[in-house]
Amino acid sequence: MSEKEIMISCRGVSKVFYNFWGQARVKALDGLDFEIRQGTVTGLLGPNGAGKSTLIKILLGHLYPTSGDLRVLGESPRDVKAKERIGYLPERTSFYTNLTARETLIFFADLLGLERREAMTRISQLLKMVGLDNIGRRLVGEFSHGMRKRLGLAQALLNDPDLLLLDEPTAGMDPVGCREIKDLIVTLRERGKTIVLTTHLLADVQDVGDTIMILYGGHLHAAGKIEELLSRPEEITIRCPSVSEDKIERARKILIDGKDCPFEVTHPIRTLEDYFLSVVQEAGASNIEISGARRGEGVAQYLRNGLEEEKNN
Repeated sequence: MSEKEIMISCRGVSKVFYNFWGQARVKALDGLDFEIRQGTVTGLLGPNGAGKSTLIKILLGHLYPTSGDLRVLGESPRDVKAKERIGYLPERTSFYTNLTARETLIFFADLLGLERREAMTRISQLLKMVGLDNIGRRLVGEFSHGMRKRLGLAQALLNDPDLLLLDEPTAGMDPVGCREIKDLIVTLRERGKTIVLTTHLLADVQDVGDTIMILYGGHLHAAGKIEELLSRPEEITIRCPSVSEDKIERARKILIDGKDCPFEVTHPIRTLEDYFLSVVQEAGASNIEISGARRGEGVAQYLRNGLEEEKNN
């Protein structure tokens, strides 16, 4: 395995919240030790109150650890240059309600110091990607929660970040939006981007993640590659075209060799997500006019730069 840049290094990090009298009230994080390397997707998991959001805020420099050492992109989380390489989607997005979606992205592009022509190109691509190009001139105050989440994702990607922190990215999103976010995460990983996401939808992490970290009570209880943690070496799965019952019975006798052990033959089924998306895609082909968010047009071109050349080489 090639050595990749360490994007996040956490050594003995703890966070204690104190009350007015300086007494320890809550120990949100307790001695965390981990590393996250470039080009990986890490699922930060745990029940409510486990410390996930606290850790995200510390990574962003919004909170300071009580003890321990933390480096993000090789620097302190408070380093301004490091922050320029980070994108962040909060669980609850908040925008000026009297601006349109397009004006909102222009506002943030100006804050980032993007050159105007490049900014307008990216904004146009992002609005198409998140399915808001048809309502880009509507006031954000008229948007549903899911539509604001889509806008928040576009805002988080304006600077083409090297490190992307996603706090519940699919919460409040329809299944179409959820699939598009997962496709986006895969594309960004292929470009060498690093993504950390928190979510209670474990299937989403299993679909796109490389590693997971499970927090409970501020402690890191499990961490590692998903395929290794979820593997069940005591069983095997065999997939083949459908065959007759007679052949299945003969295979059963050979495989279990007279042992009294479970032997199950089933037909694979597609996920409900795949079925739902196929129905929506078919409905969308009928050109029904909709007033809300629609299916995006794929990952923005500037977020895919370099991928085509790599695949052709």
